[in-house]
Amino acid sequence: MSGLGIAGGIVQPVLIVAGSPLLVGVMRQVRARLEGRAGAGVWQPWRDLRKLFRKERVSPRGTSEVYRVAPLVLVATTVVVAVVGPFVTVEPAIGPVADLFAVVALLALGAVALALAGIDTGTAFGGMGASREMTILALVEPTLLVAIFALSARVGSTNLGAVVSATLHDPARVISPASLLAAVALVIVIIAETGRLPVDNPSTHLELTMVHEAMVLEYAGPDLALVELASAMRLSVFLCLLANLFLPWGVATTAAPLALLVGVLALVVKVGVLGTALAAGEVFVAKLRLFRVPELLAGSFLLSLLAVTAAFFLT
Repeated sequence: MSGLGIAGGIVQPVLIVAGSPLLVGVMRQVRARLEGRAGAGVWQPWRDLRKLFRKERVSPRGTSEVYRVAPLVLVATTVVVAVVGPFVTVEPAIGPVADLFAVVALLALGAVALALAGIDTGTAFGGMGASREMTILALVEPTLLVAIFALSARVGSTNLGAVVSATLHDPARVISPASLLAAVALVIVIIAETGRLPVDNPSTHLELTMVHEAMVLEYAGPDLALVELASAMRLSVFLCLLANLFLPWGVATTAAPLALLVGVLALVVKVGVLGTALAAGEVFVAKLRLFRVPELLAGSFLLSLLAVTAAFFLT
């Protein structure tokens, strides 16, 4: 573990935990402005979290430890990915955990824990949301693995830090067919994984459209705050991966304070731009019918397969 990795392991989780609610606030404000509304302000998610953390913890009758532990698992897995990912620094704090398969497994573990909590409540909404979430997860995770594998195949390593470092040393990789196809596939994955339009609507509580919200309807107080914070962090983590796997410029390659500051600023700008673009795009699209979502995700998987093929035959 190098000094650069240690610095990244400290700065990155602090930045993601502190900045994720603010990113959600910015995205909500962008949508509000484009829809002709004033909006609640970019700090509203932090105010909501503060209010929820001050409330009493309440659990539905009949729930087990699965229901109570799920928010902690969701937060913990996301924090681990924030620690090891090549977001601010190119070297991960813990090399083996920064492997592609380990990172995807951690993100999937958090989603599975929340789905089990939805089933544990014994409600129709919880079971429905968990079923839909597992359907989406089963289609999304292979796409995520294959899309990033298309980038790592040319590097000869599945370590995310090595992939980012290789792109820094060879910028032409960014405009290669494999990178462009993988980028489109990863964008669709992020939309599905984070419950954004057109796959899911994060601001609805309608029975026919809920996926993520259906699983967390029974949560309240500090538990709901943890779920909301983890959801915002997962959005930030996915956008960080998208930004640095394809546009890694600005990532710190030394442990110098100035390099770390540039890495932080570059990450904030890139994620802010991606989040703003995602929020703006949601204003102009409608939610897909549920049975059409697998078609969209199957298309993204096909793009990731084409990316792998291009990586092997067009390099």
